[in-house]
Amino acid sequence: MKKNTNTWSLSFRYLIAIIVFASLVALLIYAREAVKALVIAAFVAYLISPAVEYLSAKTKLSRTAAVNIVYFSALIFLVGVPAALTPIFFDEIKIVAQDLLALSQEISTTLSNPVQFGGMVFHFEQLGESLSHVQDAVLTPLPEEALALLETTSVSILWSLVILVSVHVFMAEWPRMREGIIRLAPLEYHDDVRELFNRLRRVWMAYLRGQIVLMIIVGLVFTIAWLIMGIPGALVLGVVAGLFTLVPDVGPFLAAALAVGVALLEGSSWIPLPNYWVAGIVFIVYLILINLKNFWLRPYVIGRSLHMNEALIFIVIMIATILEGIMGALLVVPVLASVIVILEYLHRRVLGLPPITDDISKQFVATPDSINPLPRHSSPAQKKRTNGL
Repeated sequence: MKKNTNTWSLSFRYLIAIIVFASLVALLIYAREAVKALVIAAFVAYLISPAVEYLSAKTKLSRTAAVNIVYFSALIFLVGVPAALTPIFFDEIKIVAQDLLALSQEISTTLSNPVQFGGMVFHFEQLGESLSHVQDAVLTPLPEEALALLETTSVSILWSLVILVSVHVFMAEWPRMREGIIRLAPLEYHDDVRELFNRLRRVWMAYLRGQIVLMIIVGLVFTIAWLIMGIPGALVLGVVAGLFTLVPDVGPFLAAALAVGVALLEGSSWIPLPNYWVAGIVFIVYLILINLKNFWLRPYVIGRSLHMNEALIFIVIMIATILEGIMGALLVVPVLASVIVILEYLHRRVLGLPPITDDISKQFVATPDSINPLPRHSSPAQKKRTNGL
């Protein structure tokens, strides 16, 4: 029998794997801006992919036809809705922008002079100067900066086109891409990778579905609350509160600061109290509503919520916000949960334990069966004792 001389040696295969991995890491670092755009595209595609699955399951349309219908419908919605709402939002956005500028100017003026409190004098002149610079750079851009602004806008438009096309590619080619990723693993591990993918998918679906529902409800509730209180720009403030609720911990603080700032400058259209009293009422109402969301609405809406340490979540969200901005803060929690699920799988593999068990990811995704879960191979006596609890 002729010996196969085309098989690579184990050491050479390891060398090739290391070279490929190092090249991939270098490419990701070099093209990190493109990676960010692709991550955003994948995130958007993931959000609207359930509509594709539903349309394919309920009709006889092919996946390509379902993808085209959902994609272009979503595109028309994203373009048409803002265009239709622009006249409604324009005046309120103008009011909020003017209030932000006025608030910035007042704070800058106040900090430019020494502040006396309790017989002590505090000097914040440098902070006031820094705020003035921020105001000049952000709120009141100079005409000579128009060229740089145009260049930045052009680059943003190009990246937006990349994201739009990538979303369609991800939606249309995802089944083949998923199978290609699974085939990267050795044949005997294909079932493990499929099961791991399904568990990660459940984690993301639970998080994203709950967050979207919360965003809509919070936006409506705060819009109604500010309208009742007669706060100028109520619609914009409500939409901001709904959008910012997607960013845990950081978002609600920013939305509250914006609402209090507008109330402090404009007051109420009908409450006969000084502006600072109106601002205090706005702050109290915000605290009440946001705590109702955190302690009642969130557990109710997210039936399969992620169970993670709150202090850990706060730390990683703050770090992600500093490093990657709003998008990082939005994605860091499900990414962290996914990483822990993967590490749990690797941990069991290293210890020689069964790789997939029913309790992996149940620590992050609550289901009706997660209360008093039984081991996978429970004895009749164990089941009897558990049922008796």
